[in-house]
Amino acid sequence: MTQFLPDNLLKLFAPRPPIPYLPPPDELTVDKKRPKYQGLAEFLNQFESETKPPPPKPHIETKEEKRERWRKEKQELLAYKIEQQIAMWNPADNENATTDPYRTLFVARLNYETTESKLRREFEAYGKIKKIVIPKDKDGKPRGYCFIEYSHKSEMSRKFQHFIHFFSIHVVHW
Repeated sequence: MTQFLPDNLLKLFAPRPPIPYLPPPDELTVDKKRPKYQGLAEFLNQFESETKPPPPKPHIETKEEKRERWRKEKQELLAYKIEQQIAMWNPADNENATTDPYRTLFVARLNYETTESKLRREFEAYGKIKKIVIPKDKDGKPRGYCFIEYSHKSEMSRKFQHFIHFFSIHVVHW
């Protein structure tokens, strides 16, 4: 079948000339002269002696040990930060802190649109309000609950039961 191919394609199927033999540039490794093997007696003084104990093996941390070490370091750092913050905390500096928890009413499940003026209007019917605190998140949006501090404990306690029966929102007395 190759006989019907044109000449230029037949040249592709023609055998190539054999590779000419060239002697190796260096001696073969087998034929090289090498020094004979000798003992290690002359190097023995460079090894450990029996009088010195061998050095201790270095301790290589496993993944679990490394994780545990990182966890402990993180806990220590967190505990240190908390201690620093506690040492620097002054309750008088906190404008949101209430002065007396027995005069404070906690109101939860508030609508996010509720404002301080609406709360004041609703709750002032039960007594004089000293302060209303609506906690906000980082973006400045209300969190859905508030703290209402009355000026007297008796005002808040007197109307507390009436308030629970009248409104259907969750109220917790501190």
